[in-house]
Amino acid sequence: MLRVLDRSLSRLPRGARTAIDWAVTIACAAAFVLVFQAEVAKPYRIPTASMEPTLHCARPASGCRATFSDRVIANRLAYRFRSPRRGEIVVFKTPAAAAASCPPGGTWVKRVVGLPGETVMMRDGAVSIDGRRLDESAYIRSRAQAGTQSGSWHVPAGEYFLVGDNRTDSCDSRAWGPFRGRT
Repeated sequence: MLRVLDRSLSRLPRGARTAIDWAVTIACAAAFVLVFQAEVAKPYRIPTASMEPTLHCARPASGCRATFSDRVIANRLAYRFRSPRRGEIVVFKTPAAAAASCPPGGTWVKRVVGLPGETVMMRDGAVSIDGRRLDESAYIRSRAQAGTQSGSWHVPAGEYFLVGDNRTDSCDSRAWGPFRGRT
């Protein structure tokens, strides 16, 4: 294939061959980047303060502490080979169920807290899974960040309970229920 292309291009003036070489190289690079983003890893900015202080969003948005927005690269291959694990941060499209109770959004970033088949309970901001208190000290650094909400939710098979690290400023599974879909 390349030999045929090289032979047909050899009849063109040198400047035209160089321009075609550059155009083909740029087109191949652009195609690679687009396929890579669609299938392997895609960068995202943090859209809201729901993950503060773990991940920062940029001011002037309400609750944002930073002057610049953190970026995350979502690994799109990981969950083709395994299921999400507790404590992982996931990026996903806003679920339809969130439309009634949350501000509109396109892409959200949350933490996996409850796995399929578990019962998630919150009492004054402390999370328990099936009656055992969850250690969240790695990402919940203050009582104010944990919030004061209380409630209990059962996570059906194939679904996940997702919450923001900044529980006082996060619209998450507490408002719209467990998440079913592709992270």
